[in-house]
Amino acid sequence: MSTLQLHSAPTSSSSFAPISTSRFFQTSRVSLRNAVRCKAIEAVQLENGRPSASEFVVSGNAIPSYVVAPNARIRDLVHRSDTRLRIFSGTANPALSQEIACYLGLELGKIKIKRFADGEIYVQLQESVRGCDVFLVQPTCPPANENLMELLIMIDACRRASAKNITAVIPYFGYARADRKTQGRESIAAKLVANLITEAGANRVLACDLHSGQSMGYFDIPVDHVYGQPVILDYLASKTICSDDLVVVSPDVGGVARARAFAKKLSDAPLAIVDKRRHGHNVAEVMNLIGDVRGKVAVMVDDMIDTAGTIAKGAALLHQEGAREVYACTTHAVFSPPAIERLSSGLFQEVIITNTIPVAEQNYFPQLTVLSVANLLGETVWRVHDDCSGGIEPYSSLGID
Repeated sequence: MSTLQLHSAPTSSSSFAPISTSRFFQTSRVSLRNAVRCKAIEAVQLENGRPSASEFVVSGNAIPSYVVAPNARIRDLVHRSDTRLRIFSGTANPALSQEIACYLGLELGKIKIKRFADGEIYVQLQESVRGCDVFLVQPTCPPANENLMELLIMIDACRRASAKNITAVIPYFGYARADRKTQGRESIAAKLVANLITEAGANRVLACDLHSGQSMGYFDIPVDHVYGQPVILDYLASKTICSDDLVVVSPDVGGVARARAFAKKLSDAPLAIVDKRRHGHNVAEVMNLIGDVRGKVAVMVDDMIDTAGTIAKGAALLHQEGAREVYACTTHAVFSPPAIERLSSGLFQEVIITNTIPVAEQNYFPQLTVLSVANLLGETVWRVHDDCSGGIEPYSSLGID
């Protein structure tokens, strides 16, 4: 197993002009030794992807010395208050959970998660949570059904242990794409999953970049919807590109609102839209381009990359229309086959993602940059716990009320 080593190399050789945006989020660059060279921003030396052991015990006893130091303001507030804040991690993304805990200056709660021979999941909290404000960090990324069931059992364990409040922190919300009926006799799985989480005993949900905002309405409990956009914008601001050379591209008509908001933050850059026709799930056919990209640096913005069919065909069209460079920016890297082959084929100057979903070691490639959303989620967790608003700069883009 290769390890992640910190280094402070320049982020890119491209030339971006200063872009006006908040510089709140700290990042660190790491690379894989004895493996393909890539650019990633992660802080915790844990195995990417799901743990291979049949039994997984999460504990915060040993926090790596090179992790980003916890925010001093948050640390002081946590230790000055009642300290009844508890953070537990599922097995889906323990590295992100550890980073969130480090940002808050806390240790991860001790929890035992075991899978029996027949696949059944066993969860036992290893410490008392009676009267505590509990946050369970568990994205429902692939394998989606196992991770979802694990989250439900974790919620049930906390409820039966008399936790005062239970917040399901879901950096990536699976089934979010099944949020409406496009054909007859289809299920709306996003609503079903919302009901399951609510009935399991969650009092609140914290999600990052839902596929569509309407999914918040499927929950009968409060939902804090935060966006990974500030993290990506902050990274792009560290580059220098002439704003006159920049164009933001939506890979489909459904993502126009997201791309428009992104373009506004990038010095109000012009917008282009890729028009596509979809003939089936995970199958896309690009038809034409709305807007001018000739001689421009195109930044494609989407909420997730699954098989990369949409964004790869869009990038090919942009090159065909004369784009000088193409960057892909997305929050959730699902990376279902053959995504890696498409993304590493030379169409993209850089593929910028976040760590809401862990990236398996074999899925790293030279153009990949991974940004951490731990500070964003950690700040939101504290504000939810402390009953604070999200409307104070520089946190006005957190998306919490």
